[in-house]
Amino acid sequence: MTDKLTLIPLGGMGEIGKNMYVFQYKDDIIVVDAGLKFPEDEMYGIDYVIPNITYLVENQKKVKAIFLTHGHEDHIGALPYVLRQLNVPVYGTRLTLGLLKVKLDEFNIAANLKEIRAGDETNIGGFIIKAIHVNHSIPDCVGFAIKSPIGTIYHSGDFKIDQTPVDGRVTDYYALTQLGNNGVLAFLSDSTNAHRLGYTKSEREVGKTFDEIFARTTGRIILASFASNIHRIQQVFDTALRFKRKVAVVGRSMVNNVKISTELGYLTYPETAYVEIEEINRLSADKVVIITTGSQGEPLSGLTRMASGSHPRISIVPGDTVIFSSTPVPGNEKLVSKVIDGLSKAGANVIYQGIADVHVSGHASREELKLMINMVKPRFMIPFHGEFRHQTAFAQLAEQMGYEENAILCVKNGDVVEFTADSARVTSKVTSGSVLVDGIGVGDVGNVVLRDRQQLAADGVLVAAVTIDRANRKILAGPDLISRGFVYVRESESLLKEATQQVTATLTKAIQESTEWSSLRSAMRESLANFLYEKTRRRPVILPVILELNKD
Repeated sequence: MTDKLTLIPLGGMGEIGKNMYVFQYKDDIIVVDAGLKFPEDEMYGIDYVIPNITYLVENQKKVKAIFLTHGHEDHIGALPYVLRQLNVPVYGTRLTLGLLKVKLDEFNIAANLKEIRAGDETNIGGFIIKAIHVNHSIPDCVGFAIKSPIGTIYHSGDFKIDQTPVDGRVTDYYALTQLGNNGVLAFLSDSTNAHRLGYTKSEREVGKTFDEIFARTTGRIILASFASNIHRIQQVFDTALRFKRKVAVVGRSMVNNVKISTELGYLTYPETAYVEIEEINRLSADKVVIITTGSQGEPLSGLTRMASGSHPRISIVPGDTVIFSSTPVPGNEKLVSKVIDGLSKAGANVIYQGIADVHVSGHASREELKLMINMVKPRFMIPFHGEFRHQTAFAQLAEQMGYEENAILCVKNGDVVEFTADSARVTSKVTSGSVLVDGIGVGDVGNVVLRDRQQLAADGVLVAAVTIDRANRKILAGPDLISRGFVYVRESESLLKEATQQVTATLTKAIQESTEWSSLRSAMRESLANFLYEKTRRRPVILPVILELNKD
């Protein structure tokens, strides 16, 4: 029987987030990344979405290690949950493990963390995994050349081709070219910007824009960015130093990331450049820069609270300049617009992408993808880290470069992709999908609960409480109707009175035919639902509550 190398994506295909990729050769499994995704608007009450790892749990004796490409949440965020079920070593670069350790400490999880550097090779089972330095919006990013007896798969991680990176460390073109010359069976590529023409701008371009804004601003500057965008934060410190401003940091994740990056040497600035948030009021407005969370309009973030006037230490005043150094993640546009509006009402001058070049992407555009493909020269390609439209754009790009259609696989989460030395095909499917995290509950909220929450959010709830004498088949008290989020009782007395009469008549008739709880509840629910829809065109959640008297 021919040996096969298998790839199983458990997340990251057809979506941006919860990246997780399983590689298997015989009885050896390694996993690349274990990320989370933030919930969509209709996922009421959900904190995070993580991959379903049923396949790994069922095969946990075969799982040898987890390798991390970089320290963003969509690549490491699920590990506190995954490591509760899989006791395996985790390999990553210094900064990646530093950011991860903070998360694990919050969950009181002890893990076997193993530091690697770009250029290192790690032998595990039937695999040799080589880390290759790439550029992204956070330092210490790597792609992985995953070598097996079947062939080599190159997993790009998140990347862009930045010729002038903030830390001066360009992509390891030599290693990638050497990899391509030795032969690459398959290339798993970041496809986030596969639809964008040209090249992604260098991170240093943002620094030039910061210079222009700082030069003309006489008031306080407040800048919102992703807490994990360490290169962007470095440029804020550099610009602040040039314009003799002190930097304060707001937001738990931002404070943590600045602290860790500084301790590990990835963020550098004079000690005198940093001030605690309590000290900023002692400084004149033209001597202050505040870096904060909230670039995505998150409800509890620092900037959102400033915009609403609820932040305990910082109030927006006329003359403040607020910079959104990011673009909204799809789905967050309304939240961001609301925060911008609140800041503007408070008198701030708000600058965002479109007004000035205050953000650049961390992902490769079309010309960079072409360059990477030409260096790696793979036989097969699989686009990941993108919605289906991004994967399709990547496939079209590869076809324009002369690759046959059957050499590009746009796969889905859970697909089992089998490689031989000269073939690649989807052969089957494993359990995959999303696990919802709500508070301390992991996976206990499913589609049924979500549907109830959506209905509650849309039309509210109506409780119908009644007391019956089951033996004599009589209604003794009620029905009493209690509305929450459906109608305001004082303004809808006539409607609720009619509804009470309707359910009374229905229950009086139903109790003569049957005294089964399920029958009585169904009759009440159906009668109320039909009546209320006819009168209001709404469908509230209806909860019949039946109490029994004279129960033997």
